[in-house]
Amino acid sequence: MRPETARRLTELNRAFYQEHAGSFGATRSSRGREVFWIIPWIPQGSRVLDLGCGNGRTALLMHAEGLAVSYVGVDGSTALIRLARECTRDLPLKPAFFEGDILGDELSVLLGAEGRHPPFDVVLLLAVLHHVPEEHERVRLLRRASSLVSTGRILVSTWQFLDNPRMRRKIVPWSILGIDESELGTHDALLSWKGGEGYRYCHHIDAEELALLAHEAGLEVVSTGFAGGREGTLSLCAVLRRASREPLGASPGDLNAPDPTRGGMEHRGADAQGQPPQGEGPDAVCDRA
Repeated sequence: MRPETARRLTELNRAFYQEHAGSFGATRSSRGREVFWIIPWIPQGSRVLDLGCGNGRTALLMHAEGLAVSYVGVDGSTALIRLARECTRDLPLKPAFFEGDILGDELSVLLGAEGRHPPFDVVLLLAVLHHVPEEHERVRLLRRASSLVSTGRILVSTWQFLDNPRMRRKIVPWSILGIDESELGTHDALLSWKGGEGYRYCHHIDAEELALLAHEAGLEVVSTGFAGGREGTLSLCAVLRRASREPLGASPGDLNAPDPTRGGMEHRGADAQGQPPQGEGPDAVCDRA
């Protein structure tokens, strides 16, 4: 992909979430079951960094679930950050929200200037990675997340839109934007919003590709599952950690082994150190479609 095309796609997504923040935010409830999977993976007292925080619904969810955490959310949309601050202004946990480029060099400076110095215990990348054009930039984002987390976890979700008939119907030709499809990578797609009111770039990242991206970033997959959306399988959710020499309790290739204790969710667990601190695995995933 040419650099100018990648920049155009990045700007396309930034403009979408700026211009459609209201209608988008209205579809993202803090009580949506698709975000509950993160709760068991966040210990009490954690320092949480939410990269691509959107309207701040994860902060509302953590409060509703009784988690006393230090929460920081960063998003590139001024409008979404404004919504997040408005929706959470009365929370006792006092979440902090900042506008910024999560891949920009200024992120660490921004966090430090606000007294929110890394490392964090948990970093969230929910429905974000698939909006990043080019593989090397997706790896860079995971490396960025790894540099900001201590010995904790990175919680990731990505849309499985090519496997979802409802989402496939939202795919439109690149010619709408005057972009030559030959410039794009495999599994790159243009998704429409509300019948063409807006468009977003999205890259389909399946479990195999996510494992490869994690490996390139010096991370390993601890647990994966599928949930979210009307069908319950829209998104892939994954728990990542820095790669270690300790053996995992399951093969990295065994990504889809069902766990009957998860209420029907496809789930793969790892060793005891990778298990959720509250003794439960994820049961749903963030759906930002």
